[in-house]
Amino acid sequence: MSEHTRIWDEAEELISVPRAHLKLELSQDENGLTLKHDGHTLVECFLTEQGMLAGGFMAESLGARLPRLGETVVARVSTGVLFRAISIASLDFGNDESYTLLDVWLDEARMQRGSSASDA
Repeated sequence: MSEHTRIWDEAEELISVPRAHLKLELSQDENGLTLKHDGHTLVECFLTEQGMLAGGFMAESLGARLPRLGETVVARVSTGVLFRAISIASLDFGNDESYTLLDVWLDEARMQRGSSASDA
């Protein structure tokens, strides 16, 4: 676990089996952003500067808008897109080289989502 993000074991398990359609829920509360699938927490981005950067870019990779405080938005993506979202959330945004990876992973996520991106 980093200081700004926690990736749960369930996230690794979920991306280990390729699937075309996952329904993910991204919500925001007083602690930060949480990404869930079927009620299981996958990623938590804490309410810190880096945590909110990570959460914002994670949402972008999912093709979802950032939820307001107390709100949940839904994204339907493949495990490949989820893999990139998890990777983005784990970046160290205090390191300038992380932005190079961020650009690549955001582009790959956009290409993988194609026209199937969804935000509610």
